[in-house]
Amino acid sequence: MIADSGFCSRRKAEELISQGRVRLNGRPIKLGDKCGFKDIITIDGERIYMPRKKNFVYIMMNKPRGYVTTVSDELDRRCVMDLLEDVDERVYPVGRLDRNSEGLLLFTNDGNFANDIMHPSRHITKTYRVTVRPDITDEQLVALSEGVVIDGKKTLPATVVVKDKEPGRVVMLITIKEGRNRQIRKMCEAVGLEVARLRRISIGPLKLGMLRPGTYRELTPEELRAIRNAIGKEK
Repeated sequence: MIADSGFCSRRKAEELISQGRVRLNGRPIKLGDKCGFKDIITIDGERIYMPRKKNFVYIMMNKPRGYVTTVSDELDRRCVMDLLEDVDERVYPVGRLDRNSEGLLLFTNDGNFANDIMHPSRHITKTYRVTVRPDITDEQLVALSEGVVIDGKKTLPATVVVKDKEPGRVVMLITIKEGRNRQIRKMCEAVGLEVARLRRISIGPLKLGMLRPGTYRELTPEELRAIRNAIGKEK
């Protein structure tokens, strides 16, 4: 219910509960505890309110380089939230793109929706346009496609398509079904490639299209229906 309130993501809510910072009617809450609208939930002493009827918002942004995917940053770096204007509801990013990556990033205040998008069991595909240096061999392509070991675990098979090849520069489309930390960059580094540019162009059926860097828009009803179908949550 914390995620549904728009306070933070479901994963962050679980961290807060595990840290003992969440109380239910004055008592520490545990993962799995149930609560209702009449209950009082506080986080670090601040009460959060559960709306009876939630006005859910679903937004896509073309994240530019140079912004971190956090709600706030202790190092005072530019955050993606700084780019959101005229959004009345409190939303938060769904997943993340690292500071030097760009492209499609989703925002919502629907905790269940965000969790479904990010949950590994859903296998929601994500496609990236990746520019690497200096060149790429058939062996490297096969390795990326079949999976490489990063952080001690092999990645799932990926779809890799070479779109453009010039001396010292290759552009590929890489589609994965996971969302591990900095996965595309680590995959390329594992086979000896330097990533010069990384841009996410789709999440499941949602495509970035011609949305300009730094701008955003709400998902259309058709897009929302399509992504819900992809995660098996048609509504």
